[in-house]
Amino acid sequence: MNRKNDEILRTNRRAYDAMADAKNPLCQPATQSELSDPMATIDSTGWLGESIVGARVLCLAAGGGRHSALYSAAGADVTVVDLSPAMLELDRQVAAERRFKVRIIETSMEDLSMFRPAEFDIVVQPVSTCYVPDIRVVYEQVARVLRGGGVYTSQHKSPVSLQASLDPAPDNRSPSGVSYGLLHPYYRDSPVPASPSPSTAAGRLRESGAIEFLHRWEQMIGGLCRSGFAIEDLVEPVHAKRDSETGSFAHRAQFIAPYVRIKARRLGDPPSLGENGGSTKTAILMP
Repeated sequence: MNRKNDEILRTNRRAYDAMADAKNPLCQPATQSELSDPMATIDSTGWLGESIVGARVLCLAAGGGRHSALYSAAGADVTVVDLSPAMLELDRQVAAERRFKVRIIETSMEDLSMFRPAEFDIVVQPVSTCYVPDIRVVYEQVARVLRGGGVYTSQHKSPVSLQASLDPAPDNRSPSGVSYGLLHPYYRDSPVPASPSPSTAAGRLRESGAIEFLHRWEQMIGGLCRSGFAIEDLVEPVHAKRDSETGSFAHRAQFIAPYVRIKARRLGDPPSLGENGGSTKTAILMP
């Protein structure tokens, strides 16, 4: 990877290490109630079927002790990958405490070269593609390690949410008296500027200190198709609340859906990315 991309990786690693150390709400392990019925938490849409017992699952860019624990509790054979050592330490702690067998690997989502082709049945990825300049690279990596017929579920920040202001402005044209404006161009190669907003909504929508990129719909959806996937479903999780406080996360979500979730299925054989897709990092197997 080039020097510029290396700096992006280092910056985002530091951001998530700091968030994990600060016990940010985005870095909280799964709760006991969630672990008692894991499928209700991880698959409310029914995308994965009745059972994933024995399935080989890659939790991609999913450190923090939540996803690895939930999929393990559901009976899957789990590998978790993340860029942040501090986030992965939470997975180690939860695995040890709950006696889950979890393979833990520190690497970027852009480099899955340590895995065999078609090694996984399911790849699950929470919001994280915004941290890479080229989402196509991630899709190609996932396509290589996911077996034909395997399922890839991913959640992304919606493009308009990254374009728009985080705080409302007075607007006499709006029935509510406020609106959220577009601040940043849709067609861009550079990172989305950091937000100066101190609001609680900003804390949920943008990660402090991280470098983030906007990916257009054609890159997210078309990119999946061009990488060998068929899209089977797409949902926008509802975070809006009718009587929420103006300027809050739930209020902004009335105007702008912050996230999109996509279910895609791998078609045919995984594409070849060459013998080496990048540098291999350290893998640790929890007993």
